[in-house]
Parts: sequence; structure tokens; C-alpha cells
Amino acid sequence: MFAVPENTIALPQSHAALHPVRIALDVAARRERWAHLLRYDPDTRFAALVEKTEQQEVWLMSWLPGQSADLHDHGATSGAFTVVSGALTEVVAPGPRQVLHHLVAGQSRVFGPNYVHQVRNDGADPAVTIHVYRDGERTMRPFRFDPVAGPLSL
Repeated sequence: MFAVPENTIALPQSHAALHPVRIALDVAARRERWAHLLRYDPDTRFAALVEKTEQQEVWLMSWLPGQSADLHDHGATSGAFTVVSGALTEVVAPGPRQVLHHLVAGQSRVFGPNYVHQVRNDGADPAVTIHVYRDGERTMRPFRFDPVAGPLSL
């Protein structure tokens, strides 16, 4: 047991104070919050806003086989995404080499400002993800990959 000083105040837990991965996992586990929004677009990755507060945005995305988000960053925004179902490949481009991360349901990735990556569905089945964006609205700045210089802003 431990002693709590008399002047200690228990602050209510703020949802915004939680790590973006914890929020993404929580939203992913509560399908009733987003299942009615889920769609699959045959032409492009689908995205729907689940929740927006002053601190963050939570988005639902679906990815049919072959769909991707081109190489991009999120500017000054930080956050995370969690794979709800299916599998995705994240290509991170920190410099002249690329790093692949193969993600399956239940796995998450975190991103910070100026984190350049591409996300794609290389599998045979659709994928669903939950994304949390902090420190500003969801934004995507396009990049191209140069094998010598690495990612270059468009």
C-alpha cells in the first residue's frame, strides 16, 4: 500500500490525453461507433469522419485489394492508425531507403510530424482501419520517392 498526500486531486481521465494508439484501439473495438459509416469504393480508398473534437479527429477507412494512399506526410499532425480487419503494408521513407511494415488486424502504427509513408492493401481481402489525427486537421502532403535523395515534396 502507499500513502496519497491530502492535497492530491484525482483528475478525470481525458480522452484527449490518451495516446492516439489507445484511442484507435478503443474506437476499433467499439464497432457500433463506426459500422454504419463503413463503405467500400471500387475506385479509391474510402474515408469517413467518425469523430472530431478540438484535440483530434478520428477517421474510418476501408481499403479494397490494390488500393493505396500515395507517398505522403501529415504535415505538423501526429497520430496513429490501427488495422481493424484485413492486412496492409506501410512503406516508410525516412531517407534513401524504404522500410516495409506488414500489418494485420490488431496492429497499429504511430506517426509524427513530417513522417513520410505510403499505406497500401497488397492482399486479396479488404482492409478496415481507424486513424487518429492530433495537432491539427487531417492533411496529406504528397511526396515522390527518389532512390538517391529519398522522399521529395511535390
